[in-house]
Amino acid sequence: MQTCSICLTKMKQGGGHAIFTAECSHSFHFHCISSNVKHGNQLCPVCRAKWKEIPFQAPTLDPLPGRASVGWPQTDAMMTVVHRLPPPPRRDRRHVVPLLQVPEPSVFNDDESLDLQPAFAERSSGNKIAAGHNAGKIVEIKTYPEVSAASRSNSYDNFTVLVHLKAGATVARENPRGNLASLPQLSQTPRAPVDLVTVLDISGSMAGTKLALLKRAMGFVIQNLGSNDRLSVIAFSSTARRLFSLRRMSDAGRQHALQAVNSLVANGGTNIAEGLRKGAKVMEERREKNPVASIILLSDGQDTYTVSGSSGNQPQPNYQLLLPLSIHGGDNAGFQIPVHAFGFGADHDASSMHSISEISGGTFSFIETEAVIQDAFAQCIGGLLSVVVQELQVGIECMHPSIHLGSLKAGSYPSRVMADTRSGFIDVGDLYADEERDFLVSINVPAESSMNQTSLLKVRCAYRDPITKEMTTLESAEIKLERPEISGEAVVSIEVDRQRNRLQAAEAMSQARTVAERGDLAGAASILENCRRLLSETVSAKSHDRLCIALDAELKEMQERMASRHVYEASGRAYILSGLSSHSWQRATARGDSTDGSSLVQSYQTPSMTEMLTRSQATFLGSPSAQRLIQPLWSFGSQPKPR
Repeated sequence: MQTCSICLTKMKQGGGHAIFTAECSHSFHFHCISSNVKHGNQLCPVCRAKWKEIPFQAPTLDPLPGRASVGWPQTDAMMTVVHRLPPPPRRDRRHVVPLLQVPEPSVFNDDESLDLQPAFAERSSGNKIAAGHNAGKIVEIKTYPEVSAASRSNSYDNFTVLVHLKAGATVARENPRGNLASLPQLSQTPRAPVDLVTVLDISGSMAGTKLALLKRAMGFVIQNLGSNDRLSVIAFSSTARRLFSLRRMSDAGRQHALQAVNSLVANGGTNIAEGLRKGAKVMEERREKNPVASIILLSDGQDTYTVSGSSGNQPQPNYQLLLPLSIHGGDNAGFQIPVHAFGFGADHDASSMHSISEISGGTFSFIETEAVIQDAFAQCIGGLLSVVVQELQVGIECMHPSIHLGSLKAGSYPSRVMADTRSGFIDVGDLYADEERDFLVSINVPAESSMNQTSLLKVRCAYRDPITKEMTTLESAEIKLERPEISGEAVVSIEVDRQRNRLQAAEAMSQARTVAERGDLAGAASILENCRRLLSETVSAKSHDRLCIALDAELKEMQERMASRHVYEASGRAYILSGLSSHSWQRATARGDSTDGSSLVQSYQTPSMTEMLTRSQATFLGSPSAQRLIQPLWSFGSQPKPR
């Protein structure tokens, strides 16, 4: 049985579903393809062949009240095939075809209401009872001093303590029956539903295969959102337009979203700022809010309307001009709606896309080849659909009266040491299921006259449960250092060494990028090579640590992408910035072959992300077993339906 490439559901003769077979031999549901054609598309969505005859669906009679437009009997509409009209006269490239002939309201407060079922209250009260006993199950704290023992007669400056956090798991990964052992088994554990806005570039450079693959990737996203998740799509070229309001991805919502996305036509310029403004407007003006909110931005070009680049008075473009105030406000409000930016192809503006993501608290991914766009989106939504912790803040307090904090190495996470240097805080925000965060704390350790132990630090965490909204606080045991009279040869903790290597590699990437932007590619490559040499001499490398191996592979790849100015401009800059984004947030990004299962560059990928990637790759191959995966992860309040 064939699958309609527009709505990704099975096509079956009869039952009121007409099937249209084009002259190129590809088949579609008639109502899907006629909607596609109605908005100006006269190419096959699969092979891009130009059709001489196109399907046309005449206006329908009024349906029964409340009846969805999915699967109306073909007697409800007159179906004809009309000869393709002569092409319209060529217009200026900045002219934009209207995306959908639906006027936009002045205020985007027309979001579809949330469906809060009675089970929500039951879950909430149940969690409240368990919170005190099971708090450690949601976030786990571990700490590691750089050495376990240090001579009591000596004092130490810049002594390092690692704070390691891990979020709990919510999704089962293995299939106990074993009949689909290679595919993940979905759990029906409730999760926090998501409000997602995708801001998509449909400028002229996206025409052809790029747009076809973007539509396919969006189809995958739509099919994998649950009935309590809500989606709105903004398409931009010279201007931006909201295709539809924030609406739940019920069966009817999915069908509407798929048809809207498949009606897109590429032309015009690239106005990223206008697209982001509309995306932020959807989030700001919604009447109701799901617990998790995020914006996905995809572009293959440079903003030709807002950022003019360098000038005499402005040596660097001001990329904040691309962001609405709600996203880069100084009160940390921007962290509530992160923008996950995806730079597509060799011509996108990696610097601006990285800046947009960094300012908003999102990630930057580099989609180098067109075929992996769906995998890149899949990895991202695999995380967004598994948020288990929100508003996470880490507090660090010195225990010994003579100990003071030196620095908190937290990457891109906001951190601060209090004026008395006795305590500090790191604002972490959201965590996906199974995600880990590692922070290095630098302190001084005083000499001890007679004590066998020195109490160093205590770590506290406070966070909000995204479903129950309850705040939970937990703390670690005191971190203590053994103080023998005479200590033997100190063995550095491999956990601490591993994170030092990560920070050292990230610093080398940043320095290499700065040097490369000045035109010294040989100097940039030398910085990366020197870092690889230093890493190879560490305890982690000698223990064949997986992260250390991955860092070396990534640094080597970056060196190769600095072979020439052309290679650096086409892919080197974007590859480095995506790597920096990943390491500074300790969150997976797509870059190069990082979504390939055989790639070494898969840092921070969670099981939920891996699971969604598996679904994407299986679906793309179209295997029969993969089709059974096209059902959403259950968001809270949604229930599995019989297939």
